[in-house]
Amino acid sequence: MPKHNVAVVILAAGKGTRMKSARHKVLHEVGGKAMLHHLLDSVHSLAPEKTVIVVGAERDQVEAAVCDCEIVAQTEQLGTGHAVMMASEALETYSGDVLVLYGDVPFIPSNLMKEMIQVRDDGGNTGLVVLGFRPKDPARYGRLVTARDGSLERIVEYKDASAAERAIDLCNSGMMLIDGEKLFAWLDRLSNKNAAGEYYLTDLVAVARADGHSVAVVEAAEDDVLGINSREDLAHAEARFQHKRRKTAMAAGVTLVDPETVYFSHDTRLAADVIIEPNVFFGPGVVIEDNVIIKAYSHIEGARIRAGASVGPFARLRPGADIGPEAKIGNFVEVKKAKLERGVKVSHLSYIGDAFIGADANIGAGTITCNYDGFLKFETHIGAGAFIGSNTALVAPVKIGDGALVAAGSVITNNVEKDALAIARGQQYDRPGFAAEFRAAQTSKKAALDAKKGK
Repeated sequence: MPKHNVAVVILAAGKGTRMKSARHKVLHEVGGKAMLHHLLDSVHSLAPEKTVIVVGAERDQVEAAVCDCEIVAQTEQLGTGHAVMMASEALETYSGDVLVLYGDVPFIPSNLMKEMIQVRDDGGNTGLVVLGFRPKDPARYGRLVTARDGSLERIVEYKDASAAERAIDLCNSGMMLIDGEKLFAWLDRLSNKNAAGEYYLTDLVAVARADGHSVAVVEAAEDDVLGINSREDLAHAEARFQHKRRKTAMAAGVTLVDPETVYFSHDTRLAADVIIEPNVFFGPGVVIEDNVIIKAYSHIEGARIRAGASVGPFARLRPGADIGPEAKIGNFVEVKKAKLERGVKVSHLSYIGDAFIGADANIGAGTITCNYDGFLKFETHIGAGAFIGSNTALVAPVKIGDGALVAAGSVITNNVEKDALAIARGQQYDRPGFAAEFRAAQTSKKAALDAKKGK
């Protein structure tokens, strides 16, 4: 375990203008979770003494979205070095290592952060650890110029780099671990005498070396330091996230018939031998047990599907849906805040909301639970083994007893006893010959009108 304490400073003060959004950039979601929360989840594994988030615009949005973090403001955008300076009061009594991260770089693995901490622990005289990476296209990233022993000599911005320096493929991610006892004294020595008039955090490398400290480099994979600055970047991050989740699911024993068409949330939990057909979308909060099949074009969020159940195609499970073992949810069925026990069948074209359905009950096509009166929600209780005929409206609150039968086309407003038959529909009347008489009369009327119009 690392020997030093650690505090984390997350820079999130950028305006995010390329997002073209009223929402703070770091609160845009990947896999159904804000990118800032992805990062904080990784940070949490470090058990930091303190986490400080530096914000600029939309401070209230960030404060509302996080807990156990201290929020400080960078009212003027004077560079990354200046942003870290804003954390000085929050870290006034702290002297351990300080890990500087970016709120729009959400996927840094916790083991990579731990490696940075360990490298400084082992380095003795190492005052700074910089996180580098080797992108497929170095483009205009700053280059990390290293010595023969692997230590970092300097960071060169692309525009200032020579041809030889531009040929270096080790690039700067912007993130670093710094000796907290030296951090703010070093920041005070930064200069903003440059074209942008800003204080650059990267200049700490020169300051640390001037004080006789070495600077180490830890390398990350390109995907680990993926930054998100625009909607296009967000879409790319989502694609990378989904690619990894699909591979993880299949490696764990899940069959994806057409992987590229299945979309997972950050917290989707899948057991072994689940089969997922094409074009299935999982929102947050889904748990799927063994041997479940999710058929094509289903949308599932906030639901639990128990072992051996079948869902879809074209099904929608909303938050609170609890589908019992061996149950069947068919095409164009919507379930919300309802518990269905073992073997329940809701095969097609039904809405089940705010309900309990007992084991082996059968719900006919077109059945709806009328759970809302415009003001309040009410529950429908259907007993085990009950049979609900097609095109039935169950007006809650209402209870259907075990083994009861409800005739097709009924509107049920009162409780139905166990093993009873309930029929609640208008009585049918037949008039022999009426249809023929009606057609003849209407044909005569139409002919007269056509003659009057000169047709």
